[in-house]
Amino acid sequence: QVQFVESGGGLVQPGGSLRLSCKATRMITSVFNFNTMGWYRQVPGKERELVGTIGRGSSSNYTDSVKGRFTISRDNSRKTLYLQMNSLKPEDTAVYYCQIQTPYVTYWGQGTQVTISS
Repeated sequence: QVQFVESGGGLVQPGGSLRLSCKATRMITSVFNFNTMGWYRQVPGKERELVGTIGRGSSSNYTDSVKGRFTISRDNSRKTLYLQMNSLKPEDTAVYYCQIQTPYVTYWGQGTQVTISS
């Protein structure tokens, strides 16, 4: 069964950094390589928010609140998606989800908690 497994969440102080990883297992290579992937986040009581996306050519887009601080990258050889988060702020606290959108199926990671607090 296809899995998209997240890791790297945790507790960090304001101004710190975290790197989230999302590794695909049992996924056909072309599915990982040729589809857009993204990161989302969600806090209690609010809708899931798009953080940013990365295309198959590695072009990326970000929501305004994270521009200049977050970077999305992908390693096709390892079938892994990354989210590098720098200069973290308390308002970045959320559960973060990775996603890959195919023409037929959307796969989601299980979610990982990121908490920024002093």
